[in-house]
Amino acid sequence: MSETTFGLMGGQERSHWIRLRTLIVLRWVAIIGQATAIIAAQTQYNLQLSVLPCYFAIGVSALANLVALIVFPENKRLSEFQNFLMVLFDLLQLCFLLYMTGGLNNPFALLVLGPVTISATVMGLRSTLIIGASAIFLVSLLVPLHIPLETAEGTILRMPSLFVFGHWCALVIAILFIGAYSYRISAEIRSMSDALAATQFALSREQKLTDLGGVVAAAAHELGTPLATIKLTSSELIEELDELPELQEDARLIREQADRCRDILRSMGRTGNDDLHLRQTPLSALMHEAAEPHFDRGKDIRFSEHPADEDALHQPSILRKPEIIHGLRNLVQNAVDFAQTTVWIELHWSADHITVRICDDGNGFPGHLLGRLGDPFMRRRSTHSDRSKRPGYEGMGLGLFIAKTLLERTGARLEFANARDVRISHNLAPSQNGALVVVTWPRRKIDAISGDTPVPAGKNVPLQF
Repeated sequence: MSETTFGLMGGQERSHWIRLRTLIVLRWVAIIGQATAIIAAQTQYNLQLSVLPCYFAIGVSALANLVALIVFPENKRLSEFQNFLMVLFDLLQLCFLLYMTGGLNNPFALLVLGPVTISATVMGLRSTLIIGASAIFLVSLLVPLHIPLETAEGTILRMPSLFVFGHWCALVIAILFIGAYSYRISAEIRSMSDALAATQFALSREQKLTDLGGVVAAAAHELGTPLATIKLTSSELIEELDELPELQEDARLIREQADRCRDILRSMGRTGNDDLHLRQTPLSALMHEAAEPHFDRGKDIRFSEHPADEDALHQPSILRKPEIIHGLRNLVQNAVDFAQTTVWIELHWSADHITVRICDDGNGFPGHLLGRLGDPFMRRRSTHSDRSKRPGYEGMGLGLFIAKTLLERTGARLEFANARDVRISHNLAPSQNGALVVVTWPRRKIDAISGDTPVPAGKNVPLQF
């Protein structure tokens, strides 16, 4: 899945997630509230209002709602521009009502925060800035320009100038703070949602490949006997048809095609099998499988094994989970991408923990980003000019996030560091001076023999189709 595909899932396109019906319902609530406030001001508090312009503004808002209900289907989802127009209209209508009812002397002036919050939540940065700037401009105009509130006795209801200025300052600060806060939180949610979707896609793809490999391997196993019979029979026919060269050539062709079928099934079935024995694998074998796609990318990948003590010399057999394979593969890819010549993969294990250390001899992680590594949609360590160094792996900048998310699902803890900064504590060689990723599991989490979820013993369960 390309970066463009996931880009369409986020950002401004997220405005398409908002139904027109949702905004219409919110507007009906606002209309009822506005009408109730005007009626209460007249009947309960005897305020002298210019009711015709007020009801006209409310009526225009109600008419717009009715037109939208008639013209558009109920499941209509608004575009970025349509959302912008809806929110801008509501802001203008509200400010007109405030102009007719005392300006900032009206306590309901704080409702201008509603359109600003909506725009910051569902719209892009440009639309949010325009709505926020419009709100500040209109609130500022309401300070000198408004129709005062007047009681039946002719008393003008007006706050002291200092209070009006304080009210204006509070509204401007609230517009800026709440708008920025809502936009930032919304952007974080969008980023995390899209990143998790990418992670789920990666895991689903790995699972499908594993399942497909299991089916092919099962087919190869079942077809092994008839293919062997065909090959044996054709070999005997070749020997018996010495006097009939044309038929002998046909028999030889049958044997060649049987060998070809065997080779095809063997190559297709190498990714896995729904076999109890293949649900587990030695740690080194799983690490080689994860790193295999990067063996031919021009970098030297070196493996080493480091048991903790003599009691742990026997290499652990771990669960062969797609999450572990894909997560480690992403970490190896990242190391190969930025290594100069060499990537080191060290396997450490003890009675309690299993650790994989992946180190390269590149420039390492930027120091100011170390604390944020693993967050979605971070900038890569390379610049635009460095992309030529990563042929065939122009990704989305999600590799570390996907790896971290998938591996943490299996109980792992990840540590990102630069080898030159932690060489002594991790016993690294001088040549290992690039980025370092340490993945550590409690052994019981992934041990296939004595862990929390051991592979069951017994006969293999037949595949169900």
